[in-house]
Amino acid sequence: MSISKFSSNIARVGALSAALLAPVVALAQEAAPAAADAAAAAAPAFTMDKGDNTWMLVSSALVLLMTIPGLALFYGGLVRAKNMLSVLMQVFMITAVVALIWVTYGYSLAFTDGGSLNSFVGGFSKAFLAGVNTSSLAETFSKGVAIPEYTFIVFQMTFACITPGLIVGAFAERIKFSAVMLFVVLWVTFIYFPMAHMVWFWGGPSSYTSPAGLIFSYGAIDFAGGTVVHINAGIAGLVGAIMLGKRTGYKKEIMAPHSMTLTMVGASLLWVGWFGFNAGSNLEANAYASLAMINTFVATAAAAVSWCIVESFARGKASMLGGASGAVAGLVAVTPAAGFAGPMGSIVLGLIVSPVCYFFVDVVKNKFNYDDSLDVFGVHCIGGIIGALGTGILVNPALGGAGIVDYSTADFAASYAGTATQVLAQAKGVLTTLLWSGIGSAILYKIVDVIIGLRVSVEAEREGLDLATHGEAAYHA
Repeated sequence: MSISKFSSNIARVGALSAALLAPVVALAQEAAPAAADAAAAAAPAFTMDKGDNTWMLVSSALVLLMTIPGLALFYGGLVRAKNMLSVLMQVFMITAVVALIWVTYGYSLAFTDGGSLNSFVGGFSKAFLAGVNTSSLAETFSKGVAIPEYTFIVFQMTFACITPGLIVGAFAERIKFSAVMLFVVLWVTFIYFPMAHMVWFWGGPSSYTSPAGLIFSYGAIDFAGGTVVHINAGIAGLVGAIMLGKRTGYKKEIMAPHSMTLTMVGASLLWVGWFGFNAGSNLEANAYASLAMINTFVATAAAAVSWCIVESFARGKASMLGGASGAVAGLVAVTPAAGFAGPMGSIVLGLIVSPVCYFFVDVVKNKFNYDDSLDVFGVHCIGGIIGALGTGILVNPALGGAGIVDYSTADFAASYAGTATQVLAQAKGVLTTLLWSGIGSAILYKIVDVIIGLRVSVEAEREGLDLATHGEAAYHA
């Protein structure tokens, strides 16, 4: 793709983001039924392996474990005791609400053909799971191999649930519960579902020449959601933190985590659940799932060690918070690379990501004086960018990577377009994600602020959101 064509696409992304709440979704289903029927008739017979299906069901449960209780406890331990329950409630209810939205219209917008808008979003042909039953299948990354469509829907649903949950860490301790819920409903509709479509929608191995999502068409690769999940949520979190403003007493009062014990438990659950997140994204129980699993092990370990080393030099002591933060940074970075890099490349990725994230958390945040409460931007967005760009390098077979499957060849041989070509494609994907989510999220925050207001009162913030918002406390003396 030429630079001029890419610039044109970016302009289209900006224009669509600015008109985010226009009837984009309503116009998205222009797919012709006759064409869909013809494609279905021409599709080859798929085979389903019970082992693949079992692995994907287990992976789906593991990703849910990441969110509740994993993410909820990780974030909850990092806030003050008076706000613990509010964070648990936000993550828990986001999971419930998004699950319902996903099966209502989210899956359809993310994973069906969107007609003239297909580069950006799908249509409504599978709204309310129309046409999905126990006989319908979703093809994996091997031609003719499939899993039950219900299984694919559930697996992708867990991704849709955790992504907006990540955002709340950026403005924890100061946002209205009602504002969180309204924002999430709008955000998954106009930001997440289109992003998932742009990155992951394609025809599959049996129809690889079919129109694909915008970022997929760049040639960008994202195994498990570096752009869709982490950069997407991270930039939305930064925008939210800036638009809500700083917490009352920020940098004047002690705002230390109230329970590093719970944060460690949460981080550990995230690590365990992430095996479903990354290895499950292979959609099959084969050697590439094993590759994603070992990469998730070693990149995370390397990043945890790296963060503690940097912290020891910078502050003289390694902290549990640093170890947990490094582990999460490693998990974030290896997400897009999990099934593409080799284990040694993943270790290098883990060693590199922590110093960069540490710099953004410790230096950049203080320099620009924004209150990203739990460092969503510094860890998830920055770590996601490092991972996305690094994937373009580490996928190279010469560096131990798996290469990129070329579906135009008879044997689906692995290929590599070259470092410059692949990294440029990755950079296009990163930039598109930053623009789509950054601009779109700012518009949605403003809409929510106008409708119900984003921020609690100073009195409620002083009292703590547990009692002020929910009328109960996480702890009793």
